[in-house]
Amino acid sequence: MAVSALSYIISSYPVRCAFPGSNHDPNKQKLRYVGNSTKPAKVDLLSQTAGVASTFVASVADQKLYMNKVQIRQNIPTKKQFVDPYRQGLIIEEGVGYRQTVVIRSYEVGADKTATLESILNLLQETALNHVWMSGLLSNGFGATHGMMKNNLIWVVSRMQLQVDHYPIWGEIVEIDTWVGASGKNGMRRDWLIRSQATGHIFARATSTWVMMNEQTRRLSKMPQDVRTEISPWFIEKQAIKEDVAEKINKLDNKAKYAISGLKPTRSDLDMNHHVNNVKYVRWMLENIPDQVVQSHQLSGIILEYRRECSSSSIVQSLCEPEEDGILKDGVKQDSSLTLLNEFSFPSEIMEGGGLIGSFEKEPVRYTHLLQIKGESVNEEIVRGKTTWKKKLPSVPFSS
Repeated sequence: MAVSALSYIISSYPVRCAFPGSNHDPNKQKLRYVGNSTKPAKVDLLSQTAGVASTFVASVADQKLYMNKVQIRQNIPTKKQFVDPYRQGLIIEEGVGYRQTVVIRSYEVGADKTATLESILNLLQETALNHVWMSGLLSNGFGATHGMMKNNLIWVVSRMQLQVDHYPIWGEIVEIDTWVGASGKNGMRRDWLIRSQATGHIFARATSTWVMMNEQTRRLSKMPQDVRTEISPWFIEKQAIKEDVAEKINKLDNKAKYAISGLKPTRSDLDMNHHVNNVKYVRWMLENIPDQVVQSHQLSGIILEYRRECSSSSIVQSLCEPEEDGILKDGVKQDSSLTLLNEFSFPSEIMEGGGLIGSFEKEPVRYTHLLQIKGESVNEEIVRGKTTWKKKLPSVPFSS
């Protein structure tokens, strides 16, 4: 590669030579003054070319040395591994699934000492990448295989769904299982299960759909045959969340009840593929949820449908609309199908106790979301979403 590049530089450089005995030659080298000398000094352009070429070869060599050092530091496996003692990971499920044992760190929990939604999403991403790492297929890309790198392809998520029954607490040890399967002709499905190592209870389950995009053109691509050959032996016909028909998410407009405008990504929001990480999208969405809901409820489900990328220069608007069949009013769940409360007056002990209102509060609260790029004439969708919120439960509902 260095030789061909070097040949190109020399052949394309404007070198002109003067032949001896020629009185006039239009290709004769020009003269220029160097320093304070009053005499013209001939500059050998071929020597300059050689100098540029030498510098280029040196830079290529330096780059190769740097990449070798990076590979040594990362220690990316070139063949399938079954145990990773550093990440507490191992291959399971007939040699194609992956399990990682994780301790919930102090910086992964919120004020209630339970893992945040963002932390869970980050753990899903990390275990997915570690799964590819253990497979021996990982190249230099962000989860990209050798075949994908050869075709300038990267993974992008098109849909993700997460269901949370219970959030792990600070210091708790959890096991995260992940595996992949086919999704249509050109996509891949990745699923996860998060369970307590102590009790075996399933805390959360997630599923996602991934497609390939050309890193240079930023357009979706079909899956090349060599990539299919790489990843298809790892496919499992198993689903963490069974969904016969994907739930439809309606598009919101500017009439949405809650809206936050002027959101802009920062440099720290970009991932290794140079687009805004999906965890940032979730953060923008949840900013619209009313405080009284966040204080009394916890997110039990989220569905995300990704439409386009968001660049560092984008100005983003976050829209949110509660579902009509039940919204929170003054922190209390109201059901629009019941008119009883509007027509009758109940004693305060019933209203404040666990009677009728208590039964209402057990029903989930749901919101529809939209993130869009604000344009002068047209707004472009980034991601549609739907969140489900349930009444908060005690932090430790299970005994060992």
